[in-house]
Amino acid sequence: MSDLFGVSTADNRAGRPLADRLRPASLSEVVGQDHLVGPSGTITRMLASGSLGSLILWGPPGSGKTTVARLLAHETNLAFEQASAIFTGVADLKKLFEAARQRRALGRGTLLFIDEIHRFNRAQQDSFLPVMEDGTVTLIGATTENPSFELNAALLSRAHVLVFKAHDETSIGQLLDRAEAVTGKPLPLDEEARAALVRMADGDGRAALTLAEDVWRAAGEDEVFDAKTLQEIVQRRAPVYDKAQDGHYNLISALHKSVRGSDPDAALYYFCRMIDAGEDPLYVIRRVIRMAAEDIGLADPQALSVCIAAQGAYEMLGSPEGELAIAEAVVYVATAPKSNAVYTAFKTAMAAAKEFGSLVPPRHILNAPTKLMKGEGYGSGYRYDHDEPDAFSGQDYFPEKMGRRSFYQPVERGFERELRKRLDYWSRLRRERQGES
Repeated sequence: MSDLFGVSTADNRAGRPLADRLRPASLSEVVGQDHLVGPSGTITRMLASGSLGSLILWGPPGSGKTTVARLLAHETNLAFEQASAIFTGVADLKKLFEAARQRRALGRGTLLFIDEIHRFNRAQQDSFLPVMEDGTVTLIGATTENPSFELNAALLSRAHVLVFKAHDETSIGQLLDRAEAVTGKPLPLDEEARAALVRMADGDGRAALTLAEDVWRAAGEDEVFDAKTLQEIVQRRAPVYDKAQDGHYNLISALHKSVRGSDPDAALYYFCRMIDAGEDPLYVIRRVIRMAAEDIGLADPQALSVCIAAQGAYEMLGSPEGELAIAEAVVYVATAPKSNAVYTAFKTAMAAAKEFGSLVPPRHILNAPTKLMKGEGYGSGYRYDHDEPDAFSGQDYFPEKMGRRSFYQPVERGFERELRKRLDYWSRLRRERQGES
């Protein structure tokens, strides 16, 4: 059995990695996934019903996906075959399928476990469909990426997606307790250092046990480490963050929602999470510029300028000095008054532009550079606003077949309060001037 969630009955030779020595012997020993393997868990209910279908196990690294797949084969008496999408091609899959067919002819089913299944291309994913449909294999696929985006709809329709959770402090603590039981010695950490090690694991059970091994290796006789010494010994593992996948999009979404919700502290936290994980600061400031345009707009026209200035400051200073300018922009947009009035107006105007097609503007606002165009009435009747009372003519500028439309509706917050007054003033004048004409 593979992985790290319980004490195995297998031998515990000192040369084996700790995570290997703490393999569960049964599903009941798996920790941190009670919603799946607990007394009322989804997998527990499936096994009780006597029917196990194909599954996609989705969760972060070190959450126990491989462990559970192996234990399912044991619980169901299915032959276990394992392959990784990184190293497996179509020819290898054909061999696995043929072996499963032969096994099935002899009366035994096959549980085929595919690690990193999201790395298969669409054609390779499609190759599973016939053997899943006719029962040749029960497919268990493991992925750290969102199946909705990475797997074929046809494959997803034939499998049940089970979500594995990252380990919390409690389950990481259970793993460390078991590690101490297996090794027969306590971790040489004070209380604060032990809590720091749990945080360093970042929800990854395998990482927690690897860090624990590093601590034991480094400790002298009767030596106990504090949190500061712990960090010096084990350094710290890189946060779980793939700049092309879910971690990336989750954190930028959290940053955006925190800015929109006017929470500068949360916004700064997520900004720092991304920078700490190695995100390109220029990507972050580009997104913050978008936030200034989408969520603040003209409620604070200065917000966009602040963000663009932060981008220029970062490009001039580089890391880490330039990151402070981006932090300043993050705080500014989070504390600015919010309005999506321009964003909404833009979308509405774009929809109108598509709906009404290529309508010609009214002739009185068209230039007449030739005699022919002037003879056709181009520019006729145009009133030069600067020559009008209040520098406002009140003429219509929309195409005649479309009629006047109202897209921009400023809110009663920030600078848009002033813009609302201006629009109301011009609207009143327009009614008066058009009434006169």
